[in-house]
Amino acid sequence: MNIRRAKIKDIHGILDLLVQVDMVHHKGRPDIFKGPTTKYNEEELKNLINDDSSPIFVCVDDSDNVLGHAFCVHKQEKDNNVLTDIKTLYIDDICVDENNRRKHIGKMLYEYVLNYAKANGFYNITLNVWACNPDAAKFYEKLGFVAQKVTMEKIL
Repeated sequence: MNIRRAKIKDIHGILDLLVQVDMVHHKGRPDIFKGPTTKYNEEELKNLINDDSSPIFVCVDDSDNVLGHAFCVHKQEKDNNVLTDIKTLYIDDICVDENNRRKHIGKMLYEYVLNYAKANGFYNITLNVWACNPDAAKFYEKLGFVAQKVTMEKIL
């Protein structure tokens, strides 16, 4: 297995994973998430792959098949009245193919993202976890993530 920046040729594999992510969320919150669909379309993925401020990393097997991905976004508050100017690497989406889970691919992807963040001078890494996905929350807690803030809702 190898982890690298995503390439245009990876788009179909990434789209397959995006459907899997959507379906996890759709099953947990069908009132919010449509299913089955993807967060990005092919054209949007082409743009993201070529955007250095939104790197996508993929884990591929020896045949270059996409086994997992991590979508990242560079974020920085500048001249905010309350917040400091720290650079944050936000993990927008991380997924391991459902047929390849429990092989430490998610941990490998995270460690790659962590090393990327350290090498590029980021202060922290953040991400969101939906309450309907407790397995993901446990995974991130094992990696050392702690709650920074909590979004709450009341359905009317």
